[in-house]
Amino acid sequence: MSVGFGVHGDQRHTAVGVTAAFWVSAPYAGGMTDRPAEQQPDWPDRAALQDVVERLRLLPPLVFAGECDQLKERLGAVARGEAFLLQGGDCAETFVDSTADSIRNKIKTLLQMAVVLTYGARVPVVKVGRIAGQFAKPRSSDVETRGGVTLPSYRGDAVNGQEFTPQARTPDPERLVRVYNTSAATLNLVRAFTQGGLADLREVHAWNQGFVRGDGAHRRYDAMAQDIDRAMAFMLACGVDPAAFRTVDLYSSHEALLLDYERALTRIDSRTGLPYDVSGHLLWVGERTRALDGAHIEFAASVRNPVAVKLGPSATPEEALALIERLDPDSEPGRLTFVTRMGAGRVRVALPPLVDKVTASGAVVAWVCDPMHGNTYEAPDGLKTRRFDDVIDEVQGFFEVHRDLGTHPGGIHMELTGDDVTECIGGSGGLVETDLPMRYQTACDPRLNHQQSLELAFLVAEMLAAR
Repeated sequence: MSVGFGVHGDQRHTAVGVTAAFWVSAPYAGGMTDRPAEQQPDWPDRAALQDVVERLRLLPPLVFAGECDQLKERLGAVARGEAFLLQGGDCAETFVDSTADSIRNKIKTLLQMAVVLTYGARVPVVKVGRIAGQFAKPRSSDVETRGGVTLPSYRGDAVNGQEFTPQARTPDPERLVRVYNTSAATLNLVRAFTQGGLADLREVHAWNQGFVRGDGAHRRYDAMAQDIDRAMAFMLACGVDPAAFRTVDLYSSHEALLLDYERALTRIDSRTGLPYDVSGHLLWVGERTRALDGAHIEFAASVRNPVAVKLGPSATPEEALALIERLDPDSEPGRLTFVTRMGAGRVRVALPPLVDKVTASGAVVAWVCDPMHGNTYEAPDGLKTRRFDDVIDEVQGFFEVHRDLGTHPGGIHMELTGDDVTECIGGSGGLVETDLPMRYQTACDPRLNHQQSLELAFLVAEMLAAR
């Protein structure tokens, strides 16, 4: 039985769980280090933190080692140019917005983008959500000052609250337990949606329902859905009804930022005796925490999940090669993904040396473009935003670099939502800076709305088809 987070077509996976071969059993006693750990909260009550960590260590896994291995295999296909990675979701999840409607809309948006890419470019799409764990964010400053009052910066719902009060901004380790519980509830919903009929390709028209209708991308999607309907009707008339049309595999991912949480959710796989971080399928280390001698890279090296590292314009080929040696010394396909976040104005200059030197070394990594973080700026009213044209330009530059070097553009990593927000300007909807306050709802960085996400998918499909 194939399920949202399951093993495709594997009879060991049942409707109610996974057999012992997929369970990760004992808590992992390793992972502690004296190496510097950047971007960690200043927990005021260390005893309370330790109590939370011990409770987390006894809780069941959120994902299973076998699922992580399956994703690793599929990312190996991405690295070889045989598939394309679509990774997207909130900049920072919040407890209050982890509702059934919000989760469903994100899933529908990812499903729509994936079918556009698959249909338009004739390429398998590996689907990964920034979901069920993305509750913490790195910050440029430990503190925030308003009106002469200085308080700790908001570091995501995993650490403290957004309200600018001493009580809300004090880091509270009990929030880590709420992260676990909210992630578990989210994964349950995702599994229900992806195996309960929502992901059925015969519902391709229904995925477009409930969204604010716009010109361009929505009309193109409806036309494409009609073509798919006709193809499905033809296959059904011929007696072909593949099970793969009825469900989808959607994996979870988040930044492995809060090491107390990640270590507490690391378990030993009963099949192999190896450690897996069971808080998510794919974990990444951010641009601010990827120091080779730091605790985050050491932790990523210690677990067997597929891992990714964000590389900004300051990254050097030597650093990239050292990361490969540290994180993927055995050259395991799908183990390591590099997510580049250069900015539209720098991608065509900063990316080629990295790809060229890594390729020349013989390493096989998946190259993925994050066109969001390098293109953020502050609008006149003080709100952070991104220009849709800059996002598209960075993706285009990413494809151009790989075309020129004869390598594979492996995927895109997006901050997006299924809601009708006004956080990024541009796109066919014509949003401008003065529109931003209308529905600016992000907890941290600006996200593409549903219409912009769908428009992006059509443009990327064209780039893929033109390779």
